[in-house]
Amino acid sequence: MLRPVMMILAMAVLPLQVLAATQSVPSTDGALISAIAGAAPGDVLLLDPGPHQGPIELDRPVTIDGQGKAKIYGNKTGSVISVTGTDITIRGLEIAGSGSAHETIDSGIQLHRTAARILVEDNRILGNLYGVDIHGAKQATVRENVIIGRRDHRLNSRGNGIYVWNAPGTLVENNEIQFGRDGIFVNTSNRGVFRGNLMRDLRFAVHYMYAHDSEISGNVSIGNHLGFALMYSNRITVRDNLSLADRDQGLMLNYTNKSDLVGNLVRGAGGKCLFIYNAHHNLIGDNRFEGCQTGIHFTAGSESNALTGNAFIANKTQVKYVGTRDVEWSFDGRGNFWSDHPVFDLDGNGIADSRFRPNDLVDHILWSQPAAGMLLGSPAVQLIRWSQAHFPATLPGGVVDSFPLMKPIEIPVPEEIVSLEMAARANPVWLRERTENVSDPLASH
Repeated sequence: MLRPVMMILAMAVLPLQVLAATQSVPSTDGALISAIAGAAPGDVLLLDPGPHQGPIELDRPVTIDGQGKAKIYGNKTGSVISVTGTDITIRGLEIAGSGSAHETIDSGIQLHRTAARILVEDNRILGNLYGVDIHGAKQATVRENVIIGRRDHRLNSRGNGIYVWNAPGTLVENNEIQFGRDGIFVNTSNRGVFRGNLMRDLRFAVHYMYAHDSEISGNVSIGNHLGFALMYSNRITVRDNLSLADRDQGLMLNYTNKSDLVGNLVRGAGGKCLFIYNAHHNLIGDNRFEGCQTGIHFTAGSESNALTGNAFIANKTQVKYVGTRDVEWSFDGRGNFWSDHPVFDLDGNGIADSRFRPNDLVDHILWSQPAAGMLLGSPAVQLIRWSQAHFPATLPGGVVDSFPLMKPIEIPVPEEIVSLEMAARANPVWLRERTENVSDPLASH
C-alpha cells in the first residue's frame, strides 16, 4: 500500500516538462490559436513550416517553437505575440505585422508585467514598430534574435529594437539589431545585463535612463548617431564595448555616477569619443579613444572621476575642458597615453619623464570665442603658445596628467566587425534617411 502512495507523491512533484506533450501545429488559419487554447502547462507546440495566423496571447507555461521555418503574422493592430503568463519559451520564429501605435507599444513580442521567466531566442523579428517590449516582466531573457525595425518614419518616430521598462533581472545578449530608433532602450529598470549585441543604423545603440546596478558589456555599435547614451544611472559596469564610426558620440555619461567604464574602444566618432556631463565618482580606465573630433569633453563640474590607462590617439582635440583649476588625470602613479605628447622615458619604467597638459590658453579662448580661430596662424598666438610651453605658470586651469604612459592600450576588433565599420564609413545610412539632430541634447555646453 505504501509503494503506490509514494509513486503518486513522486509524480506530483515532477516538473511540468516531464509530463508535457509535444504536438505539431499545421499552417492553417486558426490552428495556432486553437492549439494554444487547448495546451496544458509545459506543452511544446512545434509549428509546421509556413505562415501562422496571429496575433496570439500566451498565458500559460508553454513552448512555441517554429524550428526556424514557421512565421507568425499579426493583423497590423497591437502586438503580434502578447505574453501574460510565466515560464514560456518563444523560439525559431519569424514574427511580423505589429500595429503602429506608440501608446500601446505595438511590438513583435510584448511581455506584460504579469509575465516572468520568459525566454525569447533565435527568432527573426522583422518590420514591427517595436521588436521586443519587456514591460514590467521579471527575469526575461532575450538572446540570439535578429531584430530589424522600420524605416517608414522619421528616426524619432520609430520604435526601439528592445524596450525594457521596470523589468529587473533582464538578460539581453547576442542579438543583432538594425534600423528603428534605439537598439536597446532601458528605462527605470535595475539589475539588467546587456552583452554581446550588435547594433547598427540607429539613433542610439544603447539608451539608459534611471537604470542602476547593471552591466553593459561586449556590445558593438556601428554607424549610429550615438553609441552608448548612459543617463541618470548609478553603479553600472560598461566594459569591452565597441563604438565604431558613430556619427556624433561614442559614449555619453549624463548624471551617471559611481560607475566603471573599462576596456571600451571608440573609433572615428564624427564628434566626441566621450562626453561627460555632471557625472561623478566614475572610474574611466583602459579605454581607447581614437580618431574623433574630440577625445573627451567634460563639463558641468564633472571633475571627481578617476582616469587612468586610457589611450588618446589622433583626436583633433584630445580634451575639451574649460575650468579654472587643475584636474589630475592619473591614479596611483599611472596616467594615460597621449599620441601628441613627444616625450622620453629615460629610466624605462613605462612612464613619461614629463607631465602633459592637453590644452592651453589658446584652446580656452577658441572654445569661448570661436571667431578667434581666424587668428590661429598669427605670430601673436604662436608667441602665446611658445610662452606657455616654456613658462608653465602662465597656463590656465585644466587637465594635467602627471604620469603619462609611453604605450597605448590595444583593443583588437574582429575582422567581420571591421568590414561592417568600413561599410558604415563609406556609405552611412544617416546620410540617406529622413532624420533630425537627435544625438547631442547638451551641445551648447
